[in-house]
Amino acid sequence: MIVCSCNVLSDHDVRATMHSEGGPARNPGEVHRCLGCSRKCGRCMHTIKNIMKEALCGADHRNTNA
Repeated sequence: MIVCSCNVLSDHDVRATMHSEGGPARNPGEVHRCLGCSRKCGRCMHTIKNIMKEALCGADHRNTNA
């Protein structure tokens, strides 16, 4: 799903930045920087934050069940 129409970023792109070799992105600004682009209109910020929150909650859940 495209979450940033200005930069054509998908939810998969956002999740990938959270597991990048250069260190995980911790906020929407870092997501954009990791992907080599910059924020434009800002409408995607809320969606990116939600994707990051869901990914972190999922990782925490997997770690407690391991």
